[in-house]
This record gives sequence, C-alpha cells and structure tokens, in this order.
Amino acid sequence: MTQNSNANKSLGYWGKVGSNPEKLGFWMTLPTMLLLVFIVVFPLIMQLYLSVTMWSPLDGVPWYKAYESFDYLGQYWRLLQDGEMWGAIGRTLFIMLITIPIQFALGLGLATLFVDEFPGKKFFYSVLLTPMMIVPAVAGLIFYLCFQGTGPINNHLGLPTNFSWLTDRNRAIITIIVSEIWQWTPLMFLILLAGMLGVPNDQILAARLLGASEFQIFKRIVIPRMKRVIIIVLALRTVESFKVFDSISVMTKGGPGVQTETISVYLYRMTFGDYEWGYVAAIGLSTLLALSVLAAQLLKRGAQPATVSK
Repeated sequence: MTQNSNANKSLGYWGKVGSNPEKLGFWMTLPTMLLLVFIVVFPLIMQLYLSVTMWSPLDGVPWYKAYESFDYLGQYWRLLQDGEMWGAIGRTLFIMLITIPIQFALGLGLATLFVDEFPGKKFFYSVLLTPMMIVPAVAGLIFYLCFQGTGPINNHLGLPTNFSWLTDRNRAIITIIVSEIWQWTPLMFLILLAGMLGVPNDQILAARLLGASEFQIFKRIVIPRMKRVIIIVLALRTVESFKVFDSISVMTKGGPGVQTETISVYLYRMTFGDYEWGYVAAIGLSTLLALSVLAAQLLKRGAQPATVSK
C-alpha cells in the first residue's frame, strides 16, 4: 500500500487519476466523447445554422459566411407550404404503412417456425438472412433486372414483354414495396426470433400442463412477453423506412415523374440538383425532430413492464 501511494504521488495528477475511478472513467471515455462531438454534434449545429439562412454553394460564399443571407424562420415557413415535399412524405408514409405490417407478419411467422428445432434449420436460417446482407443498391439492381419487360417477373406471370412495371405511374411503387419487403423482412425475423427465444420456457410448459392450446400460449404468454422487442423493432423499421433511397435511386430514380420520390430522394434532388442547402437543412432538421419524438414515444411505451394476459 505504501509503495503504491508513493508511486501515485510521484506521478502527480495522473497518479490521483489512477486512484480515482470517476476521473479514470472520464479520461478513458474522453476520446469517444470527442469523436461523437465531431461526427454528431458539430454537423447538427452546422445544419441548424444553415437552416436559418438561404445559403447555397452556388452563391460563391463560404458556408461560414452564410449569415449574410440570414432568413430567420423563412425556410421553415417555406417547407410548410411546399407541396412537393409533403407529397414525398406522403409517398414515404404509404410505403412504410404497407411494408412494415407485411414485414412484421412475415417475420413473426418465420420466428414462430424457427423457435423449434427441425431438419435443415441452420441452412434455411442462413438463406433467410441473405437478403439483409446485400447492399441496398445491389438489391435495387437485382429488382431492376427482375422487373424489366423481358425479366423473370413478366415471364413467370405470363405477361407480355411490353408490360411495364418501372415506368408505369401506378405500378412503379409496387416494385419499391416488393424490394423493401424482400430485403428487410429478415431483420424483423432475426429480432423477433431473439425476443421469442427469451420468453421463459417454464411459463409455456406450465400453460401446456394446464391444457392451454398453442394459440392461447402464443396470444397470452409469448406476445405480452415480447412487447418490448416488438415496439423496438417497429420503431427501428419506422425510422429506417424514412431513409429508403438506394433501391429507388437504382430502380426508378424517383420516377416516373415523382411517383416513387420519397423524402430521402427529394432531399437528394434538392441538395445536388437545385443546391438549396439552407432549405434542405431545414427539412432534414424537421424530419429528424419528428422521427426522434416518434421513436421516443414508441420506446417509452416499450419500457413499460410486460404483463401476461389472463
């Protein structure tokens, strides 16, 4: 003890840090905190700064002088009146409201099948997770080729080669929905399976001994116990659905017209097409705030203790 105390004194401040867990923890986490400030806080502050200006890189003025075109809340007022932006949000919500329930139903059904052992389980498990491992742009290219007039979709459905999917106003969005369901159902399946495996087995065995059917067990024990997992996976997919971009960019580029233009595609067009970066910052910040509130509410509900139905 005496030798350690003398060694700490000889090291001065750093010797005191070594003997104080709180100070040691602070210095150990400081590099990570600085990195988070650099990659999260600074861009967020910069986005907030640009959102109250009319700055564009085409102005020939550096971004740090964007205050010269200060516009107060003008950009936020503009987005409230922007029909194109609300149309993009509406199409995003349409895709989300169709794909997420289907992904959830398929993922829950597959998780129910895979919770028990059966021959070839590991093989089918690997196959089911494959779509999730594919880069979204590559997945978009796969479906772009599949939905061509001479592609396998038309061939298997017996449709003529001039039957258009990607260039038709009413059918183009179907291709995006199918692509999203195919690629992200495995994520639903994986998380729901993990939640299902965490349900206490003794409660299920007790229910079976009392004569409960498998449906009753699933409804009154499994689902209530998985409440937190279900809410978390739905919140995760809801936020991710607003970021769908790669597959649309490859398959339809937001067309025909703007029929498949989601909010992410719209922001890309405004950023690198019209170069209205102040306006884009306002839209991005508003979308981030709305999704953060939505996710916080969902996670708050998920934090409530689960109760088994009677």
